[in-house]
Amino acid sequence: MARRTAHRMIAAVLVPALAATGLALALTVGRGFGLSTRAAAAPASREEAHGHAGQDHAGEEADHTDQAAGHDHAGEEADHERVGLSERERETFGIVLETAGPGSLSFDLELPAEVRLNEDAVAHVVPRLAGVVVEVRKSVGDQVRAGEVMAVLESRELADANAGYLAASTRLRLAQRTYEREKALWQQEISAEREYLEAERVLEEAEIELRAAEQKLRAVGVSDECLERIAGHPEAMLTRYEIRAPFDGEVIEKHIVLGEALEAQTDAFVVADLRSVWIDLSVYQKDLPSVWQGQDVWVCGPPGVPATRGRIDYVSPIVARETRTALARTILPNPEGDWRPGLLVDAKIAIGNDEAPIVVPRDAIQRLEAGPVVFVEEAGSFEPAPVVLGRETQDRVEVLSGLSAGQRFVAQGAFELKAKMMTSGLGAHAGHGH
Repeated sequence: MARRTAHRMIAAVLVPALAATGLALALTVGRGFGLSTRAAAAPASREEAHGHAGQDHAGEEADHTDQAAGHDHAGEEADHERVGLSERERETFGIVLETAGPGSLSFDLELPAEVRLNEDAVAHVVPRLAGVVVEVRKSVGDQVRAGEVMAVLESRELADANAGYLAASTRLRLAQRTYEREKALWQQEISAEREYLEAERVLEEAEIELRAAEQKLRAVGVSDECLERIAGHPEAMLTRYEIRAPFDGEVIEKHIVLGEALEAQTDAFVVADLRSVWIDLSVYQKDLPSVWQGQDVWVCGPPGVPATRGRIDYVSPIVARETRTALARTILPNPEGDWRPGLLVDAKIAIGNDEAPIVVPRDAIQRLEAGPVVFVEEAGSFEPAPVVLGRETQDRVEVLSGLSAGQRFVAQGAFELKAKMMTSGLGAHAGHGH
């Protein structure tokens, strides 16, 4: 009994080992005779193939499902690109429709410019005699009239000139009386002709001296009124020199104070008539053939100053070495004082017009990710139509393709329509969980 039990235990251990050894030997022999081991694995392969086929079929169904979902999503996006507006919304957005068609393109040359004082209406007011300032009646910003007294000096040179004028005037009066007496005596044959001729010569010399003294006073700015006052009142102050305004204008500079000793020809005031100004344009070398005298020009100033039309009055024949630009100038009226000297402004010169088959306002062009578009009306709603643009001006654009003649498009309110479309698209995407 014990021996039988031992045999059974040995068999339980050896049989599996021999079976594994036999299988390995059979595989080795089979490879030696060129037999394939695939047959043994065929059932498993068929099961795996069936499994893979199932997976492929499931993948194809998933792909079909994704494609169907994609088509639905694309259709939804196409719908989102169309925007329908009620009549009230059109009025709120300021939608204005126009019909596409031919138009004119006006090409402008834009140049930088500067407002400058009209130097033909600027005066440096200077004393013509040296003196000490005793009165200052005008300051910067004050308006002056032609001939108005701006300041008063006490001048020793003027005193000398006035004294010379008074002396010459007195000598002339004496010479006139002497001449008249000698002429009467000569006519009565009481005195010799020689004495009469001598009195005539002295009278002529006195007249010349008086004219010379008068011209000297006029040369330093003494008016006829002052000359009459000096001649009629010899006791009047001879040192008073008045600085007067040369024309109507505004004091823009003042270089004079009380008690200052001014030399002759020293700037005391600068007066400018600001009712007109110069606009100096900088013309680049490449633009010189497009600018000439007599050409119309529009000057655009800062906010609040309306654009003003002028005419090119001067084009410099010389190009500045430092800037490589030439000067062109126009004179603008400035009755309200809006054009302040020193302002930097823009100047536009019309250099030509051209016709194009399709022209739309610049505001009608909007930019999306795909490029420029124009909103066209289709079946009561609006959709963006991609367009190819051509030449452009400041306010109009040529459309080369994407918009046909006769199509109705949004000329005004396109930006508001674009914002409406984008916000509608964002809401729809949010609803789909994107």
